[in-house]
Amino acid sequence: MKKLVSAILVTAMAAGMAAMPAMAEEDLLVYGIYKAGDQTWFIDEGEAAKNAVEALGGEFVYVDAKMNPEEYLKAIDNAVANHATGIVTCIPDQTLSQAALDAAGDIPMVAADDALQDADGNKLAPWVGINAYVIGQANGEWIANYAIEHELIDKEDTGLLIMTMDTVSSCVPRAEGEFDKFTELCPDFPEDRIFYADYDGTTDKGNTAAAAVFTANPQIKTWLVTGANEEGTIGACRALETQGLDADACVVGLGAYMAKDEWNDKGADGTCMKAAAYFSSLQVGEGSVEVLMQMINGEEPQMETAVDAIVVTPDDYKEVMGKDAE
Repeated sequence: MKKLVSAILVTAMAAGMAAMPAMAEEDLLVYGIYKAGDQTWFIDEGEAAKNAVEALGGEFVYVDAKMNPEEYLKAIDNAVANHATGIVTCIPDQTLSQAALDAAGDIPMVAADDALQDADGNKLAPWVGINAYVIGQANGEWIANYAIEHELIDKEDTGLLIMTMDTVSSCVPRAEGEFDKFTELCPDFPEDRIFYADYDGTTDKGNTAAAAVFTANPQIKTWLVTGANEEGTIGACRALETQGLDADACVVGLGAYMAKDEWNDKGADGTCMKAAAYFSSLQVGEGSVEVLMQMINGEEPQMETAVDAIVVTPDDYKEVMGKDAE
């Protein structure tokens, strides 16, 4: 089954690339402007987008906005000044969505990961990203089954921590899916043992936010943790280790691009990262360029293109992830 899923993903990506124009675009210049360009996810996504643009004979410029709105808008100004053909982007602050589109002017723009949207959540530009709620449900289901299997539901010193990014629209459904599926499968798990920690998407802030919850609740000895992105859950792993709570903990990541490093470096028994929802940055990177090319060619793309995931563990991640597991 896992091999079948992997084959389907590869086939879908190949089909997407085939749909792009085959001829060289000598004047094609695409800017990829990412809110946290030093994070593994965006580096990999940007590389996939770059390869897709270069396959068309164009040039791709990768920009790290450093979670700084001023740097982000400056990057758009640079794209305009350099006569960019199009922009793919993950914005650091969604309240700037209209300002970003205004700054880009007539240059086609595609949002990757985090939508360009208005105050009511309506998308202002085509979006490519993960199927957030469904992926959250997958994590919630896995961690619920873990709790059931290990007889943790009635164990009074067990707590569930859901790490959130409440200011990022693409992340909110992830936490909602995690909560909904966990409570559906574990209806007797007391809600006063479900905790939340909000952070900004970085490992450091994830560590700090999780550590504060662990410290404030010394009655909890066994922690179940899932979150809004991989960096946050890795931060939680480090916080659990610091407080000596990692031996009995179960953390489920979201992305698997850092979980695989935990398993490659430490082995299954050397980390409290027990599973992670895997989805491909390659699909998002290539998909954003595919949608952008549709706009450049005067076509009207779908406003939403979502990528699904499969939960991987130390037992099967290499088989499912292929080269992404390296």
